Amino acid sequence: MIRNLKDLADHLGLSPATVSRALNGYPEVNAKTRHRVLDAAKRLNYRPNLSAQRLATGRADAIGLLFGIADNMLDNPIVTDLLTGIAETAAERGMAIHLFPTKRGEERAACERIVSSGAVDALVLLSPILDRPETADLAEIDFPVVCHGRPLLGQAVASMSVDNLGAFFKGTAHLTALGHRRIALLNGEEIYSYAVDRREGYVRALAEAGLAPGPDLMAQGPQTFAQGFAAARAMLASGARPTAFLCSSVLMATGAARAIAAAGLRVPDDISLMAHDDVIAALPSEIAAPGLTVLRSSVRLAGRRLADMAIERRQGTPAADLVEVWDVPLIEGRSTGPAPVDAGGDIG
Repeated sequence: MIRNLKDLADHLGLSPATVSRALNGYPEVNAKTRHRVLDAAKRLNYRPNLSAQRLATGRADAIGLLFGIADNMLDNPIVTDLLTGIAETAAERGMAIHLFPTKRGEERAACERIVSSGAVDALVLLSPILDRPETADLAEIDFPVVCHGRPLLGQAVASMSVDNLGAFFKGTAHLTALGHRRIALLNGEEIYSYAVDRREGYVRALAEAGLAPGPDLMAQGPQTFAQGFAAARAMLASGARPTAFLCSSVLMATGAARAIAAAGLRVPDDISLMAHDDVIAALPSEIAAPGLTVLRSSVRLAGRRLADMAIERRQGTPAADLVEVWDVPLIEGRSTGPAPVDAGGDIG
């Protein structure tokens, strides 16, 4: 019976050190020996002692994800798909993932505890933590760290984000090119970098079209159905209603679509509708409107890349070499069209 590494080494007629190095991928073990060891381990159902392996290699073979429970992150389907992407890559690379929920005000202590425990080789930090001044410097701790999202406060950290500013500039410009002048922005919470950038892209595109943003056509809040419905309903009830909605998520667009229908209006004949689409498995864009025009960027693929980046940081790749901003394509559907002929007037 193979009970430990020594038993496996005796079975193969090799030293325990050679078997350990082969199992852990050390380059000094030749390919033939490594294949022989791995084949025997699989055939004999050998499972290494993880504590001993950690001592021998100095690695935990695990990625940690730190997030604040005050932000209700696990309620968010976007985070669920992000976790799925991280988990997929971790599994493919033979690594575990550990979740570390923290209370607000306890993030620093949590980081120190995680790092000192040796339980993970790298940390993925979600932007809600790093966008707060009191915890912003967690991005620069002496440990492999990767940030999901552009650090709002300019920290020098490995990060993976999408071009939120460019995407919402592109989306707004698409609507102005269709003749829309009263374009409403239903944004996420503007304390976070992604929402700050989306608002800036929207404002810049309006300015390029000779339009001024009107406060009555901008709303921010949680990216939920309820927020999208309430904000859109209020705008549609105003004296000069919008002719287009640009939404920060498919869920918000679903709420806006319900408000449009409740007002007796049609998409896109009366109101055009567009949304940022994170390609969430449980939230297909069609739930908002058939053929929804979207700014598309897969958060699941982002999760996969974050896990790869965390592993690269563990292997010594400098943070400055791991800063990525992905383009966001506009996928035109059937939910946007020319502004109604009787919809005159500028924003403001």
